[in-house]
Amino acid sequence: MSEQTEKAFQKQPNVFLNKKKLAGSKATKSEGRWTKNVGLGIKTPREAIEGTYIDKKCPFTGDVAIRGRLLRGTIRSMKMKRTLTVRRDYLHYIKKYNRFEKRHKNISAHVSPAFLDLKQGDTVLIGQCSPLSKTVRIKQ
Repeated sequence: MSEQTEKAFQKQPNVFLNKKKLAGSKATKSEGRWTKNVGLGIKTPREAIEGTYIDKKCPFTGDVAIRGRLLRGTIRSMKMKRTLTVRRDYLHYIKKYNRFEKRHKNISAHVSPAFLDLKQGDTVLIGQCSPLSKTVRIKQ
């Protein structure tokens, strides 16, 4: 059914797995997979619809909603499991000198398994959500 990589059994909370099978009926591939449209002009990726991964923090197959700000940045590192660090550059105005200075912030963001082709240096769009861990408050 799914990729069981954790010690505990992983399943989507919105899907009932013990449906009675009728004799002679064929099971469809999409049966048993729950996805949603997050809105905000973001399309649901094909991997989220057709994939077999289970991620409760995924915005497309999980139960966490994207709300608040949408931020854009470049990927700094991908060393953590399902988490990446995004660098956001911005300009800060200094009134005394009537000039701007460069500043940056590093933000930790959750990566859905639907996005497997990401690499360091890519530009990503991340959305704010409720806190997922101590440092992660953003989803990709």
